[in-house]
Amino acid sequence: MTTQNIPFQTINWTDVPRTEHAGDSGMAYWQTVQYQGLRVRIVEYSEDYVADHWCEKGHIVQCLEGEFVSEMSDGTEFTLSKGMTYVVSDDLSSHRSVTKNGVKLLIIDGDFLQAQE
Repeated sequence: MTTQNIPFQTINWTDVPRTEHAGDSGMAYWQTVQYQGLRVRIVEYSEDYVADHWCEKGHIVQCLEGEFVSEMSDGTEFTLSKGMTYVVSDDLSSHRSVTKNGVKLLIIDGDFLQAQE
């Protein structure tokens, strides 16, 4: 695992470019700050968003506004609303995000979430 010392800094999200990512339905808008082995994002899903893939990557996901469902490939569903968080390591679930009314998330992922054997 590669690690990096990150000096104290602030992120002004209004200065971070926003990129668009189409889902099976709806759109995802990402603002991404990338460090070596660490990615920090503000992600907004539009109304009626359904992710276009099943993800096996680890994340820390904090719901900042709205509500969404994290669907597992086995059919299990977890509903998260403002103030709730989920945490999972790489390769320990196959999940995707779905939202009816839109949501805003803080998502942190990186090398530190690699599953340990």
